[in-house]
Amino acid sequence: MLLEERLDKIRSPKLQNQKETAIVLSAVEDTLKEQHHDQTPTGYLAALLALLSQANIPKNGTINNDLASSVVYLLDLVIGHVPAALLRAKLSQILTSIAPSLTNEDATAPLLRSSIGCLESLLVAQDGTAWTLPQTQISPRRAVAGLLALASDQRPKVRKRAQDAITHILQHPPPTPSLDHPVADMCAETAMRTLSDALAVSNASRRKSKESLQENNQPGLIHALHLVKAISAASGGWPSRKIEPLCEVLMGVSRSNNEYLTMAAFEVFEVMFQGMADQFSSSKLPRLMEALSELKPSQNDSQLLPPWIAVISRGYDVSAQIDPEGTFHKLPELFRKVSEFLSSASHEIRVSASECLISFLVNCVPDSVIAEPSILDEKTLGKVAQSAQDLLNVRFQAAWMEVFNVEAAFFEALRWRAVPLARNIVTTVGELRASDSFNGKKEADVVIGKAIQYMGPEAFLGIVPLNLVRSQKGQPGRAWLLPLLRDNVINTNLAHFRSEFVPLSEAMYQRVIDHGESEKTMEVKIFETIVHQTWALFPGYANLPLDLVQAFDQEFAELLSNLLYSQPQLRPDICRGLQILVESNQEILAVNAEEHEILIWSRMTKSSAQSNLDHLATFSGNLLAVLFNVYSQTLPQYRGYILQCINAYLSITKEKELLETFTRVTEMLGNALIETATQPQTTKQQAKQSSSNQMPPTTHTLMDLIITLSIYLPLSTFAQLFTLTSRILPLTDDPQLQKKAYKLLPRLAISENGALALGDRNKDLQSLLLSSAVTASAPARRDRLLSLATTVNHLPKRDLHFIPAILSEAVIATKEANEKARSAAFDLLVLMGQKMGEGGTIQQSRIPHMDPAAPTVGASLEEFFTMVSAGLVGETPHMVSASITALTRMLYEFHRQLPQNVVEDLVSTVSLFLTSNNREIVRSCLGFTKVIVVSLSMEVVLPRLEALVPGLLSWSKEHKSRFRAKVKHIIERMIRRFGIQEVEKWCPEDGKKLVQNIKKTKERKKRKKSEAAEDGGEDDEEKRISRKGRFESEYEEAIYDSDDDEDSDVASEGDDGPPKSKMNNSKTATTGRGTYITELPDDEPLDLLSASALSHISTSKPVQLKARPRTKAKVDLDGKLVFGNGDGKGNGGDDADQMAVDREEDPGDGTLEGGINAYVEAIRGRDAVQRGRGGRLKFSNKRNRGGDEMEVGDEEAAGDRKQRNAKGTPVKARGYELNGSRRGTMANRGRRDGVRNNLAKKRTDPKMQRRGLGVQKVKGGRVEKATTSRR
Repeated sequence: MLLEERLDKIRSPKLQNQKETAIVLSAVEDTLKEQHHDQTPTGYLAALLALLSQANIPKNGTINNDLASSVVYLLDLVIGHVPAALLRAKLSQILTSIAPSLTNEDATAPLLRSSIGCLESLLVAQDGTAWTLPQTQISPRRAVAGLLALASDQRPKVRKRAQDAITHILQHPPPTPSLDHPVADMCAETAMRTLSDALAVSNASRRKSKESLQENNQPGLIHALHLVKAISAASGGWPSRKIEPLCEVLMGVSRSNNEYLTMAAFEVFEVMFQGMADQFSSSKLPRLMEALSELKPSQNDSQLLPPWIAVISRGYDVSAQIDPEGTFHKLPELFRKVSEFLSSASHEIRVSASECLISFLVNCVPDSVIAEPSILDEKTLGKVAQSAQDLLNVRFQAAWMEVFNVEAAFFEALRWRAVPLARNIVTTVGELRASDSFNGKKEADVVIGKAIQYMGPEAFLGIVPLNLVRSQKGQPGRAWLLPLLRDNVINTNLAHFRSEFVPLSEAMYQRVIDHGESEKTMEVKIFETIVHQTWALFPGYANLPLDLVQAFDQEFAELLSNLLYSQPQLRPDICRGLQILVESNQEILAVNAEEHEILIWSRMTKSSAQSNLDHLATFSGNLLAVLFNVYSQTLPQYRGYILQCINAYLSITKEKELLETFTRVTEMLGNALIETATQPQTTKQQAKQSSSNQMPPTTHTLMDLIITLSIYLPLSTFAQLFTLTSRILPLTDDPQLQKKAYKLLPRLAISENGALALGDRNKDLQSLLLSSAVTASAPARRDRLLSLATTVNHLPKRDLHFIPAILSEAVIATKEANEKARSAAFDLLVLMGQKMGEGGTIQQSRIPHMDPAAPTVGASLEEFFTMVSAGLVGETPHMVSASITALTRMLYEFHRQLPQNVVEDLVSTVSLFLTSNNREIVRSCLGFTKVIVVSLSMEVVLPRLEALVPGLLSWSKEHKSRFRAKVKHIIERMIRRFGIQEVEKWCPEDGKKLVQNIKKTKERKKRKKSEAAEDGGEDDEEKRISRKGRFESEYEEAIYDSDDDEDSDVASEGDDGPPKSKMNNSKTATTGRGTYITELPDDEPLDLLSASALSHISTSKPVQLKARPRTKAKVDLDGKLVFGNGDGKGNGGDDADQMAVDREEDPGDGTLEGGINAYVEAIRGRDAVQRGRGGRLKFSNKRNRGGDEMEVGDEEAAGDRKQRNAKGTPVKARGYELNGSRRGTMANRGRRDGVRNNLAKKRTDPKMQRRGLGVQKVKGGRVEKATTSRR
């Protein structure tokens, strides 16, 4: 900011404490005018120095601090604009004038801050000669000593200002050959001495009181650390000669149990490293790292070792940025030193060591070593690999969980260079993972996944084979690797999939075929699962394959085509893989990065990606033909992934093949339309009533393909495309086909050629859409509105007559039952308003049903509102209501662009409809009224309250359509914005009760809110945040929103208290119990205007249940909801791939083995359904440890019931015998006792126990368990 601007602010003070400064400035300027001096920075400086000398003279033993504060404040503003030569010349005078303000014991904080600012500007302007003066003289060094003293002041603002000044001074050294400022050593020595003294006092207090730190010593230590941090940030890390002592002191501070002190010490190290990251100060880094290495703590020091490891890690991170090659060659020695700490008994030390090793691998391995390693680099990599392998020694067994994290980072750092180096690591981890007694399988899976991802599956499986087809003796099968391969394979050789997994799939499928048509056993189901898991690997192999041109040949394409036809269950994976083949290479071409960066993370260049796409384009024609056929044979709910695959290959297909494909599809569609037209009506009705499992008509399938093709077609085909569309739109007997035809125009708008065609053929589209308005079906309404919006968007200014031609349709659509159709109608109205606002001409003679002699008018926003307002005189209430709704949305959107008189006329006109007797019209008027109350300016609304308030209150007693609640809410918004006096002034007598009720309810809520705040309740801000996201747009929020704090219950007029129910007259109600609202999920407030609001209101206090965590709904590729444990991609999640049986896990525990164990348990476990003698089903009963079972024999049970009923045995139910009396006769009781005795005998009979394992059926089908009698 310029000096004059800052002085102008002082001349017109807004605060009381600035008035003294304004008076001083005025006096100084008057003095300059009297002495005929210009008001320049130099003139201000001279006058202020003279005035400051007078202010420093004691009067009655005291100095005028107020005057001194004002003068020094102005001097601080001015001195920064004074020439540096003058400041160097007047150094002694200025220091002498400012010194009393700094040394005065009674100096206030504002005076000290301004004085510090003057010193800062003065010292920055000094040259090297001035800094050579000793501290004993009046010199810059003496001034810096004063700043250092103030940097430890108890007042925070003074302390912060002094530290900032020291930082600024050190960052602007005079021109000298030294790296550091001439006074940097003095600042560092003073700061370190202050820190050492504070640390010594703290240690002495700790030893004396046996506490970590006394409270009164912590501030001094923290202030000293902040000063050290400020000097470190300013002097390029820290003066070179003072690094070793500082590290020693900081490590002593880090030993403290106070986490704030430890964090402050770390921040100092961080600032030092940041200051040394540039080339200018990087020469200090080796000395700092050497000093830190010498301060290595004891190996079991759990208090100091973790911070030391963290500092070392950060230091070598900075070293790698400055000298990547040199730091990389030090990596084996660093790795060996830090890995020793992994054998520590302290968990904190092991975690810190593992994180340090991970940091070394991530930051200290440069990309150049991975791309083009030298011989020395390869030797260094070998040493690092050997160190990583040694971590899997038994010596580090306690830290294996941390070691696995390091191994995963090792594979990520070395990428494909780990192939010959990490063989032993992969072997060891694979053996551990296969062991049943190993507990770290989850962590081992992460390491194996990284190895697969970066080494490649071919190298990995060469070390750890699957052993599924030709298993070797003593080598277990590793089917558990298939899910890991699926999740981690990327950027590898596609030929390996053909040579390894295609034969595996064929062998497993052959075993399924050999089983025949008999009932599937568990082994057969496992074989089928392996086939599915094998082809689930194809998308990973298709993601940036390195050998696509060589591996993807005609034979492989034919194999994929045959599988698409013959194996429907494999289609999702194959289509996904084919799609990724194209899209992954397209992403390489689209990425904005350097060539070497792309080569590092993908081992591919843009030229090779383009070659891959060109190669795939040679197969696109045949693949599209196959995909089209498969698409036509698939049910609609499973077609989504096929359409995505088709879309990918259309994007790389040559134009000639596209034209041929389009011609074939359009011919087939034309023939299908003719065939459909000749079908009898009964056949069409049967097709409409077909189930969802039946294939859709051919016309629907072909139209889907044309829509997908449309955005890739050249301009020459659009005439045929529009002709085809014009044939379909008038068809009224097939609404779904009509809906698909309307989808075509919005689809075309996203392509460049399509946008050009929409502009060129806009006139034809206008005629087509206008002529098809009568035949548009209800299901196609939304898509027709979107097509109209697309046409309006490309409408030339000379054809704006199309807008009034479709305006009535858009207005009526705002009352559609379908929410998406209503939203499309609102968007269309806004788009038309924007188009009209851009200007143009409207030829009214070209509007349908208009007089040919109608004049041409100019297009404007006012004209558009006039057109919509014409609907207010409609013949039906529905039309009037729709017009008001449309005007509401438009007024909310464009009220700032309309002239005020237009807005006033519109408000006056629509307000008249509040007196209508039609509820549909009034409901729309209420929405309009709320928008004008919320959105329009007070100048427009206040004069209309006289008509609005009585009109609203006339409906306040109407309960239908929630009119009463809506009216009350609008009145509340009026009161909130305009005040209760202004609203109450226009209320009729019978409406004042409602206003008073609102007022009392508001006061009551405010009172309860203040009480809740005192009790620590939720504040307004948290409630406001919790309500975000309830509405789709600002318009809906304006219409439907109701603030939590202001909403009130719908109460009877005249009620002073809360709403009363009919139970209030009862004795229970008089006890003071109120009405409670049941909370909704996610703390969402209850919408009292909702029809379901009553179900959330209770007269008893609801019990707050623990909310279940909400999870995001899972959908498949078609957008269908997926229930269960699926992954949302149609893969069924991990459970679909769980088939390994190497470990005994609990069934269904979510692990890899748990899923297949659950299946095995269900088939062969003790709880499985079994068949006994006679084919009877046997179920397990797990309630008893004895494993009781019961036999279900339907025929026997039915026979027993029939025999019992024939004898007239009464049926027993819930302790009653249904024979006409509640109590049984003595005979019946005797019969029951006999039965009980017989059962007791049979329980002890070994034969009976063998029949039912302790369970015996009696007549009537009752089952008695084999439990001890309680008689």
